[in-house]
Amino acid sequence: MARYTGPVCRLCRREGMKLFLKGDRCYTDQCAIVKRNYAPGQHGQSRKKVTEYGMQLREKQKVRRFYGISESQMVKYFIMADKMRGITGENLLKILELRLDNVVYRMGFASSRAEARQLVTHGHFLVNGSKVDIPSVILSVGDIVEIKERTRGSEKIKDLAANHNGNTVKWISVDIDQLKGSIVAEPTREDIDIPVEEHLIVELYSK
Repeated sequence: MARYTGPVCRLCRREGMKLFLKGDRCYTDQCAIVKRNYAPGQHGQSRKKVTEYGMQLREKQKVRRFYGISESQMVKYFIMADKMRGITGENLLKILELRLDNVVYRMGFASSRAEARQLVTHGHFLVNGSKVDIPSVILSVGDIVEIKERTRGSEKIKDLAANHNGNTVKWISVDIDQLKGSIVAEPTREDIDIPVEEHLIVELYSK
């Protein structure tokens, strides 16, 4: 599967907002949006008329980049969301929030979704007691995510536990002393802090 490997700060500049792709750096003055708040490239500072299709495309790309997923995955998740009961756009965001890599990030076990995805891929997490190394696994209410016993002795994990601020979303419960967390409810639209107009994505894929 194709994966973007270029400088991620360009993605934030292209969308004109912080996508929080580089962890703690995004909260400092070194953030690309702070230093160069315009689109990358030769014509990045020129004004362009945005069409309706352009607005829909940008919202879709924004969500893809927030969660680090490919176009084929995005289409698959949209089809899943469209078959679910409720509002399709909100269903789509709910599915993305319940991906294992995002849950690890939301629990505070990684500084970014990219780091969470790497940690999961390297097999550092258990889901309901079993090793899972697929970041795209969709979790459910009641699932328990914990750091493997063998990984807990690493300096990174010790530092994580010492500096964990407990600032997690309300649909997740975290026990930092045990280095584990659980999903206690399904996320609602109010719980998802991503500034995106999901109805534009639905309009784009419904054409």
